[in-house]
Amino acid sequence: MVNDAPADTSPPRIGLLLTGGGARAAYQVGVLQALAELRRSRAPGAPPSSPFTIITGTSAGAINAASLACGADDFDLAVQRIVSVWQDIEAGQVYEADLLSVLRSGARWMSLLSLGWLIARWRRIKPRSLLDNSPLEELLHEMVPLERLPTLIAQGHLHALAITASSYSSGRHVTFFQGNEQLQPWVRSQRLAVRDRITHEHLLASSAIPFVFPAKALPINEGIEYFGDGSMRQTAPVAPAIHLGAERIVVVGAGRMSEPRDTLLRSAPTSYPSLAQIAGHAMSSIFLDALAVDIERIRRINQTLNLIPREARQASALRPVELLVISPSERIDQIAAKHASTLPHAVRSLLGGLGVSSSKADIKGGALASYLLFEAAYTRELMAMGHADTLRQEDEVCRFFGWDLAPAQPREERRRDPLRI
Repeated sequence: MVNDAPADTSPPRIGLLLTGGGARAAYQVGVLQALAELRRSRAPGAPPSSPFTIITGTSAGAINAASLACGADDFDLAVQRIVSVWQDIEAGQVYEADLLSVLRSGARWMSLLSLGWLIARWRRIKPRSLLDNSPLEELLHEMVPLERLPTLIAQGHLHALAITASSYSSGRHVTFFQGNEQLQPWVRSQRLAVRDRITHEHLLASSAIPFVFPAKALPINEGIEYFGDGSMRQTAPVAPAIHLGAERIVVVGAGRMSEPRDTLLRSAPTSYPSLAQIAGHAMSSIFLDALAVDIERIRRINQTLNLIPREARQASALRPVELLVISPSERIDQIAAKHASTLPHAVRSLLGGLGVSSSKADIKGGALASYLLFEAAYTRELMAMGHADTLRQEDEVCRFFGWDLAPAQPREERRRDPLRI
């Protein structure tokens, strides 16, 4: 991969990529819990600062990434802050879930689909999204103290924070970054980087799921463009961390990297798909597919570089990038189907019109529901899976970070860890 960051003699920088996926981002929190636990157990003498000096995020992953970056001087405390939000979250903290609000946004949007010609003629109703996510802004102010970033960067705890968003105005995929003054922006086909002061508006833009949440206006290059979810048109999710100088990167996915063939055959629909199934499939294409392709591409480049003589490699701009990938071991849409009934009644009724069922046995609308289920019963189960999946890779994780400095803490002691749910 190409490294656009200035060369230095400091230890290899470790980057973190947290991907998008709405409520699925709860899985990332469980991964962070396990990483904090393993570091305390296997490297008790490690400094309190974050092991990640380059943190990148997209969509809901951008919110977790920014929150973690704002606590770069105390990794355990930053993880605890994120855990405290996700383990008791309610949909009303993310979007207006009462009947009146849903009627005002979602019902009008549905009416536009069915009576668009009439509404367009009257020009009276112009809904912007299925749901109103204005409560999320208040939550961000509590969860993400962005005013700490300049000090953390100046003190060297953080090299860079990068947030991605997709411009509806220009069609470009933009990475906004704040970090070390030596870092330079980059431009690639249909994507570019912009140095900026990261704000809560950037986080709202990056997490604006298409159709579901409204776009956000952001200043860029002396103009204003409207942005939506950063997962849209994201052809190279890992690239920002590499451009910012990361040589090792932990990638946390929001869905399984691949499905066993027999699972795919068993889950194949036998009847015409509902709107919820189609929407869920589209969401998966936006949030999940590009990451798996990018990881495969980086690993293939690494393999190719290993075949090139060291002298020739040093003369080029290419270098291998070590990846540690942690992704769900179970299908999240199946978990979501079990918890669909916990959605607020008004939202459940709205999604029911699209084919999302409240029956635990019906997973047809589970994919769509999985992005909107900001409810504690669901998020806690995803956090537990993220924690378990990370511990399952314990040896690989510890080798990646170099945490084999102390004997492993007994499993029974880990169960009493205060960060565990």
